[in-house]
Amino acid sequence: MDEKTIPLDKYFIESKINTRKSNKKWGEDLHYRALFEQTSECVFIIGMDFRYLTANQQALRLLGYEERELIGMPVGDVMSQDDSLGRPSVIEDQSSLYERTLKRKDGSTLPVEVSTSVVYDENDRPAYIQSIARDISERKNAEWVLKRHTQILSVIGDATARLLRASSIEIKIPEVLESLGLAMDVFCCTIFEINTFSANPFVQVRYKWQRSAEAAFDISSSIGSFIPELLNTTNGYFSSCGSEENRNASFSKPTFVAIPINGNLGLWGFLGFFEEGNKLSWSPSEIDAAQTAANLIGSALQRNRYEETIRLNEARNRIILDALPDLLIRIDTDGIILDYSANSDHPLYIHRDMVTGKRLSQIWPEEIVARIIGAMNEEAFVSPYYLDEFQLPYSNHTYEARLYPLSMNEALIVIRDITEQAKLNEMKSDFINRASHELRTPLTSAILMTELIQDGGTTEELNEYWRTLKSELNRQKILIDRLLIAGRLESGMMKLEIGSMDIIPVLEESALAVKPIAAKGKVSLNLVSQHRPVHIIGDKSGLQQVFINLINNAVKFSRQGGAVKIMVSEKESEVLIEIVDSGVGIPQQAIPHLFERFYRAKNVTIAEIPGSGIGLYIVKSIVETLGGTIHVKSIIDQGTTFIVSLKRFESN
Repeated sequence: MDEKTIPLDKYFIESKINTRKSNKKWGEDLHYRALFEQTSECVFIIGMDFRYLTANQQALRLLGYEERELIGMPVGDVMSQDDSLGRPSVIEDQSSLYERTLKRKDGSTLPVEVSTSVVYDENDRPAYIQSIARDISERKNAEWVLKRHTQILSVIGDATARLLRASSIEIKIPEVLESLGLAMDVFCCTIFEINTFSANPFVQVRYKWQRSAEAAFDISSSIGSFIPELLNTTNGYFSSCGSEENRNASFSKPTFVAIPINGNLGLWGFLGFFEEGNKLSWSPSEIDAAQTAANLIGSALQRNRYEETIRLNEARNRIILDALPDLLIRIDTDGIILDYSANSDHPLYIHRDMVTGKRLSQIWPEEIVARIIGAMNEEAFVSPYYLDEFQLPYSNHTYEARLYPLSMNEALIVIRDITEQAKLNEMKSDFINRASHELRTPLTSAILMTELIQDGGTTEELNEYWRTLKSELNRQKILIDRLLIAGRLESGMMKLEIGSMDIIPVLEESALAVKPIAAKGKVSLNLVSQHRPVHIIGDKSGLQQVFINLINNAVKFSRQGGAVKIMVSEKESEVLIEIVDSGVGIPQQAIPHLFERFYRAKNVTIAEIPGSGIGLYIVKSIVETLGGTIHVKSIIDQGTTFIVSLKRFESN
């Protein structure tokens, strides 16, 4: 202010400047006293020695003093020393506004806003100080509540940001609880659940923060008696402060506020705040802040659950994709590869980073791509499409492709390796063709013999016809028996009783069964063994089929007057049985195919030596089922040796 006066009462101030009176006389001025008492403000008159001269009734009621008690008291006894008025500051600044703390007579304190002005006499000298005080306790309380609310919201915001940025919420939630606990000024902050699946519901603590200075306490027991009330909370939170149990309990028992943590998937649990005694009494704004914290934690937990579900689904889908033996290609209508997934051992494996973004026609021949995808137009990915067997120039495998539309712009191509299936189909067709041929030949011959017998003839001719008919029918029976054995071996229906046995009697019986055929061709059979008995692990009936077949082949392919040797030798862990003949031999290029079904070497076919080509297939199948092996050595026109290796039986 430019004028050296105070804005309380202009006429009163002028009177005091013109006619200076004593302190007592000055206080008795009726005109001043009326104005002095009628104002609603607390007015203090202070001398230049910083002692109170007088105060109005509002000020006296505020401090709790009588006027006679206040007059003459130093200002510092009423106003806190840290906040006391200073002479230089008052004189230099004629009008000033301060926030001060006044001490009442009962010792309590009160925040006030103080306006001070200096009154000057006619000689322009400071006469006294007028001080007007206003009670600002409500404003201060409101400011404190706002500040606390802002602080809590700041903590909640920071905690939420940390939760949302965290890769693992389980690690960050304890830190968030600590921040909330400190902001809400409690000694424990926790997240707990109530297990209602048990006959007796109980509390499960998921996360907890507690001041280290506080003694540990049992959260479950503190909450346990309130479980029914918690489960039926309807006003958004539960406070144990107002419960009958806490009103009747000692102040040493902790009280708590529990706020439900809700999400779209239901109730996640409760956010709990604990304090000693009955001190936990919050304002509505603090309750709102705590509920905000609970909602944000619920959202974070829900997001974490969604992300965990997504991670599990992605991991599950990736495991499923990695387990699939197929090549998966995701493409768009332009033929651009969007994803390329295959096991590293797949014949067409290429790392997805090398082909993603390229056209499928850049890595595969265009004619194959055109067959798989078809015309690239708006109707290209409307319905599933299937491409049967195809091959790629740089692979000897056979594949099939299935195209499944994912949208109008994307499709999934599943490339399956069907090489083995194609081979099986080929083998099946070949088997049927060869079996039909082998069965048709003796059947045709048998029909011819029956027609000849029906037409009649000489006794010798009829006998020949009957012998031929019987031979062809027997040949057909042997072929059918072998086909049945092969089928039983492949299907696993043929059970071999594997155990310890002496191989010498089996070889003797097999040679005896073939002896009549050998006698016709004047082929000698010799069994050579250094030891008797020779124990192996095998099956008698299965090995009889093996060695009858091998010895019979040796006799059949031997020249008249030749010899077949059956030699037995023992090794450390195996027994070798060699069937050696001196027959026509087997070409080297035919040896790898000998054990295939219906395979017969060209030199045998040319020589018109009868046979079905399925016997050796059965032989190998039985030997391998017994855990053994079979090998062939042969020289054209010198003979062939079949070597069967069987496991030796070692007695303990």
